Amino acid sequence: MSLRRTMAWIHGWLGLLAGWLLFAMFLTGTASYFRPEITRWMQPELAMRPVSATHAAAAAVSYLQRVGFDDTLWYVYLPDSRTNVTRVFALPASKPGAPRHDQDLVLDPATGHPVRARETLGGEHFYRFHFQLELPYPLGRWVAGACAMFMLGAIVSGVITHKRIFADLFTLRWNKGQRSWLDAHNVSAVLALPYHAMITYTGLLTLIAMYMPSPIATNYARPADFDREVYGTPAEIAPTGRRAPLVAIAPLADDAARRWKAPPATMIVQHPNDAAARVTFIRSTLGTLNAGAATLTYSGATGQLLGRTGGGTGAAASTAGTMLGLHVAHFAGQDLRWALFCLGLTGTAMVGTGLLLWTAARRRAGAVPFPGLWLVERLNIATIVGTPIGMAAYLLANRLIPAGAPGRADIEVQAMFWSWGVVAVAQCARPVRRAWTEGLACAATAFAAVPLANALTTHHGLPGSLIEGDFVFAGFDAAMIAMASLFALASWRSLSTGKPLLSKRVRQGADRA
Repeated sequence: MSLRRTMAWIHGWLGLLAGWLLFAMFLTGTASYFRPEITRWMQPELAMRPVSATHAAAAAVSYLQRVGFDDTLWYVYLPDSRTNVTRVFALPASKPGAPRHDQDLVLDPATGHPVRARETLGGEHFYRFHFQLELPYPLGRWVAGACAMFMLGAIVSGVITHKRIFADLFTLRWNKGQRSWLDAHNVSAVLALPYHAMITYTGLLTLIAMYMPSPIATNYARPADFDREVYGTPAEIAPTGRRAPLVAIAPLADDAARRWKAPPATMIVQHPNDAAARVTFIRSTLGTLNAGAATLTYSGATGQLLGRTGGGTGAAASTAGTMLGLHVAHFAGQDLRWALFCLGLTGTAMVGTGLLLWTAARRRAGAVPFPGLWLVERLNIATIVGTPIGMAAYLLANRLIPAGAPGRADIEVQAMFWSWGVVAVAQCARPVRRAWTEGLACAATAFAAVPLANALTTHHGLPGSLIEGDFVFAGFDAAMIAMASLFALASWRSLSTGKPLLSKRVRQGADRA
């Protein structure tokens, strides 16, 4: 067997075995380019107020001093150009009689006062799912890593398989059945080949410390030492038990911003109001290619700078930070983020068309479908149709579940997987062609319902958002309408000709399946 034939065989089976998970990982990962914006859309009660990170840090500490004076830790996520609130995780003291308060807080960055907003995971759910797959830690990350390795192998073998990789970039024949699917697969793969290789490779590197722990275990007596040196994690300290007022936070935040020439993104206060208190700032990675965590640590009692870590000062750390930065794209402005979003969709299309091509190549007019083909066809529908329906259900649940309902964040996530599961099971009772047509129509309906539900349940409907100049809400609704239109077009094409999903030659065989 020739090298090209061998690579084609490897390419086909690597893509098939991991294709369904890769499709979901690509789609949710692509949505994660707008993670803060999705979270903001899913908490419409929160108004956008441009506030500096310095002011937000001082306001948050002022509030925490009143409600959590004896806390052992404050973890404060500061606002930036893409987020509109201050989020706090506080670890209350375990002393008997110590005051208790909510551990997770959402504060107004201008005043530091708590704000009431519906409980939701927002865009964080899509981000976490795309590399954890909603599986227990660390199983989900290992499965995602295995899929990424399959993807990397499929990319390399696909390049070797191509006889005319540049010609395929400009070849797209419509309504030719299997030939059309092959052209669509080739165009989506070749058009963004550098992006696909980059995003897969850097995705693997973001979790390389978990996949290859031996070098860390060999060179560091404790994993915490590695985390402190590379990730800037503050060292654990013990309180002295002696009271000492916490210094003013604003000057420390200003000093950190001046040293970095960038605002802080996170503030960590260990043992506030103790003589051993530490205040650590983590640099914002917005607009920076290197996503390594640079930190500055000050004495909470005197304000003296105690040390700095991270930020990719060494060659290895700089390389790792740059690889992470390329993957998460925090450096990207709005225009570039939209371009990366479109490239992510080409990756999703590449995986989806590859799965469809596998079934189209094995179906012949008059051929009797074999069990493996039936299984792959059904898994294709469950994934390519079910995943976006589940994502739309997640967004719809955010608007339809009462804002004050207990445990609503978990209910939103459950809505996604229940909807996905119902689609996966229900389509098995329908002929393949009908299942595609009806499934795509359901996806179009679900995405069209999102802006409608938003307009009926909030004052952030599309017309109002455009008038107010709130382009986050307007852009979100417009994107939902665009997605609904694409799915509606695909459903109509499937109903009228059958050619988007099956060639005319094999449609009769699919109808009998």
